Amino acid sequence: MGFRDRVVGSRRGSLLAVCVSVVFGVTVVPAAAEDPGPGSFPGQRASWAPCVPGPPPPDVPQEEWNKRWAGMDCATLTVPMNYRRPGDGRLDIAVSRRKANFPDRRKGVLLLNPGGPGGEGLALPTELAGEAIADRFDLIGFDPRGVGRSTRLHCDAVEQDPPRPTRPTDAQFAALAAAALQREQACQRAGGFLRPFVSTANTARDMDVIRAALGEKKINYLGFSYGTYLGAVYGTLFPGRLNRSVLDSSMHPDWLYYEQFKQQAVASRRNVEAWAAWVAERDNTYHLGNSLARVMATLDTIGERLAVEPIPSPGHPEDPPIDRNYFDRMLGHETVPRAVWALEAELVVAIGKAVGGTLSADAGKALAALAKASAPATVDGTYQAVTCEADWPRDLNVYYEQMRIFRDRYPYGRGAAATEPTECTFRSFTPPERITDLKRKGYPTGVVVQAEFDPATGYDGGPAMANRLDDNLITVTDEGTHSLYGRNACVTKKIDDYLIDGVLPGSRASCAGPPRPDVPADGTAARSTRPSNRSLEERAHELIEAYKLDRRF
Repeated sequence: MGFRDRVVGSRRGSLLAVCVSVVFGVTVVPAAAEDPGPGSFPGQRASWAPCVPGPPPPDVPQEEWNKRWAGMDCATLTVPMNYRRPGDGRLDIAVSRRKANFPDRRKGVLLLNPGGPGGEGLALPTELAGEAIADRFDLIGFDPRGVGRSTRLHCDAVEQDPPRPTRPTDAQFAALAAAALQREQACQRAGGFLRPFVSTANTARDMDVIRAALGEKKINYLGFSYGTYLGAVYGTLFPGRLNRSVLDSSMHPDWLYYEQFKQQAVASRRNVEAWAAWVAERDNTYHLGNSLARVMATLDTIGERLAVEPIPSPGHPEDPPIDRNYFDRMLGHETVPRAVWALEAELVVAIGKAVGGTLSADAGKALAALAKASAPATVDGTYQAVTCEADWPRDLNVYYEQMRIFRDRYPYGRGAAATEPTECTFRSFTPPERITDLKRKGYPTGVVVQAEFDPATGYDGGPAMANRLDDNLITVTDEGTHSLYGRNACVTKKIDDYLIDGVLPGSRASCAGPPRPDVPADGTAARSTRPSNRSLEERAHELIEAYKLDRRF
């Protein structure tokens, strides 16, 4: 989610939404005098020891996971819960370090953040160990306050959290609002004393404690998704301590946070329509319609049938059926990577044929593989605390009106769920400080990377952030994938040149996304070179591996 497009209303989404409470590990000490800065906390030095690998991600064997962590050191630092009153309590921040492959050519440290908010970053250096930056920089990961091996923030479990439909009826509005209130109360019960201080600005201050503990005068920074906003806040608060910075898949600086959510559904519609136009040019292959309008009408027909007669899950019995909500989300998510378009078309055909019956095991396994690859990786207690640092509408009628608009115009991906009330609508705490006014004054020109069709952080966020900071911008055309460094060769080369050698890509540079699937359009003499003897499941796994679709940032 990496600022990830969270899946809601599905089995994996509900698992993320229902968190259990834990002991926070905050050390409470006698109150001290006001101190707006970190005081003595930067005076500490990291005490490094070999990292102990945690549980591996799904489908990664423990032995392979252990190898990835080999050679990486970990340490725990102490930071104040409240930087304005550092005597009120202390938090632990877990930090990791993968030393540069060539120490004699080392350029410094590169601090990493995967986004979220609430993404765990301790293992991030292992994910980027194969990139050129690992040769020249010490890669520094950390679990931000509230998550992972740092002091954790969770929400109490709620008794029942209703599904969040992509196209809710007016009759469902009140229940969705009541559920959001219940979740907010559960979060406040579990961690009300800590929640106001789990914020972007405080995480940026923690980053400066990390910098000092590393003995570095300045850091370099690579942040993905929400990590772009975090990096911009760090540069604003500590301009003299930031050197080169890369903001990959940027949040819009003026969309904190409700508008950012809404724009996810808008971008999802753009992706579905782009895919539908491509499919329409290949009607002899897929038979879903020979124009954009006809393909969209076919999707509506399949969705309407699924709303009446869902297809039983071909996987585990406890998995949700393939209903209209599932179909809307699938269309929004799996039309993002262009490489998946052909497989997505075949899966839509399979679902259309299966209404009223059963889906083939092969199609079911392919759907499950793609869904697992796109599952978000954030911790909900932190997610709600950070996204609630900005003000949200308090009038429920504002949400209800938006839900009516989005269920009709933008039902794909998150759909109308992107506009519904959240915990922040009923926020129980008052943020102790205002949102940071972003600016770049006193640190070098950075680089923003943005994909043209990214639904998680819509394209407009890239130019807006680049303009706000007067940074360079790399636009990745005809691409919807989130977080491009290490995925797109052109982007990776430009960022390596910048971080390692200081060569900026140019104020407005561009890279092309990967080619669309090799399926000839109707009326052309071209022939596909795709082998046709592979199962849908095999093709899904090949695409996931080839395009790193299972990367968690």
